Amino acid sequence: MTARFADKTLLITGAASGIGAAVARLAAAEGAASLVLIDRHGEGLAALAGDLDCAVIEAVGDVGDAAFWIGLEKRIADRVGHLDCAFAGAGIGHEMRPVAELDPASWSRVLAVNLTGAFLTLQSSLRVMRDGGALLLISSSTGVKASAGTAAYGTSKAALIHLARVAALEAAPRGIRVNCISPGGVETPLFRGNGFFDALIEKTGSERGAFDALAARTPLGRYATAAEAASLALFLLGDEAGQITGANLIADAGMTLL
Repeated sequence: MTARFADKTLLITGAASGIGAAVARLAAAEGAASLVLIDRHGEGLAALAGDLDCAVIEAVGDVGDAAFWIGLEKRIADRVGHLDCAFAGAGIGHEMRPVAELDPASWSRVLAVNLTGAFLTLQSSLRVMRDGGALLLISSSTGVKASAGTAAYGTSKAALIHLARVAALEAAPRGIRVNCISPGGVETPLFRGNGFFDALIEKTGSERGAFDALAARTPLGRYATAAEAASLALFLLGDEAGQITGANLIADAGMTLL
């Protein structure tokens, strides 16, 4: 394994599971000196931190809470001095409902985490990031292509693509790059609790069967693993992508081609 993140400090939200946890594991394996891990689920964070061979700052909190970020900025400044990279991976979904039936409270909750949470992640990270750093937001193919029943989720993800472009333009004088990645289906716990996915589990007899049934609808015929998504994320955060900023990398098994 390479050490392309040697001596670097990375901040990762949504780190307790899914893509965020995969990014943390891969960054540690590639030499990261310190990781700032953020999630609402303290037990998951603690379990992950115990498996990583680097310094870790665990921060349990709501990414959509501005007060949480003010306190965290001070902890970062006191403990590690600065950030080199940040990955805004925290996100939630919602029950698939048409716009006419979507609960406004569900709409507000999804945007508070997926959009406001990413904005606050960007804002705080930029304040404590050294020049020449890199930030990455995680959007979705549903932010590029309309999909029935995903009004709140898709809207939040579409907005992230534009937010990344605005931030990239503003941060360019400091040599800081800001990009976005838009996966299609990724086999993560985000699907659990969704009525549509639960119905597929019941129909196919297993979570594996449900994922396979969904993946069969894509041109490439499969969903990504969290590790695959993490490798793309670290490419955009790494020096190899030094000329890439304001971009949205679509990695969706061809879903947006249909």
